Amino acid sequence: MDISSEIRFKTARSGGAGGQNVNKVETMVEGYWDISATNLLNEEQQFRIKEKLANRITAEGYLLVKSQTERSQLGNKQQVIKKMNALVSKALIVPKKRKATKPSKASKEKRIESKKKNSEIKQGRVKIKL
Repeated sequence: MDISSEIRFKTARSGGAGGQNVNKVETMVEGYWDISATNLLNEEQQFRIKEKLANRITAEGYLLVKSQTERSQLGNKQQVIKKMNALVSKALIVPKKRKATKPSKASKEKRIESKKKNSEIKQGRVKIKL
C-alpha cells in the first residue's frame, strides 16, 4: 500500500552530521498522515492502525514519522515515506488465531513417568527410622 500521496511534510533544522550545512538548511523532515481522513482504508483497517501504532499517533490523530539521517531534504523525505509505508503495511497484518491443542498420549505418559522417577529419588532421601 502506498500512502505517499496523502502525507503532509514539514521541515526543520536537523542535528548530527553535515557541518555548517546543518545550521543553514532545513534537512529534517516530519511526515504527517491523517488516518481518519484517508480514502485508502476501511473502518476496520483504520481502527487496527490506531490500535497498533498508538504511540506514534498525535493528539490530533496524525501518524507522525521523522527522519534526519540523510544530509539532504529529499533523502529524508524518501526515508519518511519508506518508514511510514512499512509501518502501515505491518500494522495491517492480521495475526493468525491460535488453535488450542491437547497434549499427546505419549507426552502425558512421559510426564507421569518422570514424576514417578522424581518421587522415587525423593523417597530415597528420607532417613530410615529404627
